[in-house]
Amino acid sequence: MTEKELKKSIRTLSLLGQRGALGVTIDMLGKTNEKICALTGDLKSSCRLERFAAAHPERFFNVGIAEQNMVGISAGLASEGFIPFVASFANFNVMRANEFVKNFMGYMKENIKLVSINSGFSSGMLGNSHYALEDIAALSAIPNITILSPSDSFEAQKAIIAAAEYSGPVYIRLTGDASNPIVYTKDYDFVIGKPICLKESSSSNVALVATGSSVFYSLEAAKVLAKDFDIDIAVWNVHTLSDIDDASLESLANYETIITIEEHRKMGGLGSFITDKLILRDKFPKLRRIGIEQKYDLAGSFIACLEKNKLKGQPLVDEIIRLINS
Repeated sequence: MTEKELKKSIRTLSLLGQRGALGVTIDMLGKTNEKICALTGDLKSSCRLERFAAAHPERFFNVGIAEQNMVGISAGLASEGFIPFVASFANFNVMRANEFVKNFMGYMKENIKLVSINSGFSSGMLGNSHYALEDIAALSAIPNITILSPSDSFEAQKAIIAAAEYSGPVYIRLTGDASNPIVYTKDYDFVIGKPICLKESSSSNVALVATGSSVFYSLEAAKVLAKDFDIDIAVWNVHTLSDIDDASLESLANYETIITIEEHRKMGGLGSFITDKLILRDKFPKLRRIGIEQKYDLAGSFIACLEKNKLKGQPLVDEIIRLINS
């Protein structure tokens, strides 16, 4: 693929959003790998699986509103050598089917790829019954599940491809609206368990460590901090929340202050993951967290919820400054 073609592909994926990237990528994988199959619970259109279903009807399964059975069926397919991608809203995939996820993915280690759309605040005005702010916490305590949280639609595609090639249970957390903000404008290596430093800092010993939708808004906040406050700050993308390589962990341990930023509850998400990994090391930075508090709030649009929870724009900038000075 030429540079021009890559830029066009990235723009297209951005316009489609992360769920659109899911549909495009599953369709692409299905053409070259006859072991790829897709399951959903009456959400074919929402998960953008129409093209895959039309091209491979024998490998597409709409199980209806029966998410526990959906995970059980995917375990049977995986045990026969297929690579099932199980797609649904995050609150259904993770919360409703949690026991089945624990037994078939965690305990039995079946090669299931659990893909959640509408994670975080993506469900907008549907409110708290549809928000998925606890999904990482609910899965991170279950052994053997690799958790991926891509930052934009291009990375979502890379995460899905990596999951297909990976032998073992994987959870992929997709969030955001269509016209998903672009983090990556060039190709790069996506390696499970290896976070990426997107912005170095030459004068500050502070790092913003983000995941998912928060990566783009952390980069935007870093620009404002540099321009308006003369604060040069590093930004990291932690796209894997189940494992991290030693070299990256050593780099993170060398900062004086780390601020984790996530569209997830503070408890059990990225902040907890980074803390658990760093606390056993000799060098332990000051750790601060920006995320969702332990309460239920009023529903709102995706963007409004981000701003209200200090995850975007000036509220995020102000909170970063407050935490640096705390």
